Amino acid sequence: MHSNLSPVVFIPHGGGPLPLLGDPDHQALVNFLQECPKTLAKPKAILVISAHWETAQATITSGAHPSLIYDYSGFPPAAYNITYPAPGDPILADKIMQLLQHAGISASLDAKRGFDHGLFVPLKIMFPNADIPCVQLSLLHSLDPAAHIKIGQALSALREENLLIIGSGFSFHNMQAFFATDREAADAKNAAFQAWLIDTCCNTALSTTERQEKLVTWQNAPFADYCHPRAEHLLPLHVCAGLANTNAKLLFNNKVIGKQATAFSW
Repeated sequence: MHSNLSPVVFIPHGGGPLPLLGDPDHQALVNFLQECPKTLAKPKAILVISAHWETAQATITSGAHPSLIYDYSGFPPAAYNITYPAPGDPILADKIMQLLQHAGISASLDAKRGFDHGLFVPLKIMFPNADIPCVQLSLLHSLDPAAHIKIGQALSALREENLLIIGSGFSFHNMQAFFATDREAADAKNAAFQAWLIDTCCNTALSTTERQEKLVTWQNAPFADYCHPRAEHLLPLHVCAGLANTNAKLLFNNKVIGKQATAFSW
């Protein structure tokens, strides 16, 4: 990471609230998320692109005191009593909207929407004091990879702002495979896609154009449809890659819910 630019990271956020409930299948991820902030200067605000918010056009949370959205079901009562009273940042939200609009991307503010678990689960582990203002940016319903890279490119000026920018998704997201009876078995399809993703994001021999072309056509990667039956947990990475516009560093490569998952920084 360039010390003079705001860090950009793509992280797996785990299965619903399980990282906060002591689930052993998430211990490696929890350890990583706890350690991650120690390498960063404390940001003045955090922007999260979450896999759990899709809209027709790019939308930014602009409320001053967002509530939490418990957008999961079937968990014990503790999962619905999680708190994360981080403030919003209406001024940053407006700046993000203006950067997008200036780049010709339709964008709007949503002052009512709260924070979903793509934000509050990892941030409660990373920054438990909840004292850093947070803003969420939606994905697009279209799930168009090129459009998400363009959103990232439009926001590249944010790296001058002493922010932390987090793409919160999952580099593997096949729910049936996560909870299959033999899920601890070696999974060559999972491994092949992760290897492709690591090479695509980190390989210094790739030009920016080549890297972006591979990300746009990610469904051509080995076992892409198996690892991502739907694209929403991968696309926060596309926003990050567009924003950073350079090769990434591999931050995390370990098992989460029995499957290999990766995290990257720029």
